[in-house]
Amino acid sequence: MQYPHVISGRFVARPNRFVARVETAAGEETVHVKNTGRCRELLIPGVTVYLSRSGNPARKTAFDLIAVEKGNRLINLDAQAPNQVFAEWAASGGFLPEVTALRREYVYGDSRLDFCLETPEGRHLVEVKGVTLEEGGRAFFPDAPTQRGVRHIRELIRAAEKGLDATLFFVVQMNDIASVSPNDRTHPAFGEALREAAAAGVRICAGTCRVGPDRLELDRPVPVIF
Repeated sequence: MQYPHVISGRFVARPNRFVARVETAAGEETVHVKNTGRCRELLIPGVTVYLSRSGNPARKTAFDLIAVEKGNRLINLDAQAPNQVFAEWAASGGFLPEVTALRREYVYGDSRLDFCLETPEGRHLVEVKGVTLEEGGRAFFPDAPTQRGVRHIRELIRAAEKGLDATLFFVVQMNDIASVSPNDRTHPAFGEALREAAAAGVRICAGTCRVGPDRLELDRPVPVIF
C-alpha cells in the first residue's frame, strides 16, 4: 500500500491517544495518530516521524502520523494498514491459492472477524493483528491489554472446532525481526488464548513488512514462538 504526500517531522508530544504535535519544516502541526495503542517506547520527544497529508479538506487535522524511526528501524504505526496489506497480499494469492472471493468484516458467532476467504475447499476465516512492539529484534503482541483480541481468538477456536479453517495472522509492521511472541507480561490472557487456539487447530502465522515512509507491504514469514 502507498501513502500520498508524505513529509517528515520531529515528534513533540501526544496530548491524547488521538492526536500528536509534530514539528515540521513548515512549523508545528497537530496531527491525527492512526494508532490508539500506547506506543510509549516509540513516540518519544525528538524522534523522526512521518506524516501523510489527508485528502479531506474538512478535517481538523491536515496530516496523519503513519510511521516512526526507532534507531535504524522504521516502524509503521497505522493501525488500519495491516488489514489493507494482508488484503492486497491475499488477493494476489500470497496467503492461499485459488481465492475466489475475499470478504471483509465477516460476522461469525458473536464477533466480526477481519476476513473470510472463499476457496474451492470452502471458507477460511482470518483475523489480522498489527504488531509494532519490538524488543531485542523480536516482536511482541499486544502492547496493551486487548479483551477484543481474546474474544476474536475464542471465535476462531469455535470455528476450528466446527471444522472450518481459521487463522490468526500477525502483520509485523517492521522488518529485520526474528520472531513474534505473545506479550505475556502485558496481557497473559491473550497468550493463554493464543496457545489454546494453536492446540485447537487454529493456524498462527506472522509476516514482516517492507516499510518505507510512504509504503508498506508484506515481505517474509517469521515464526511465532509461544
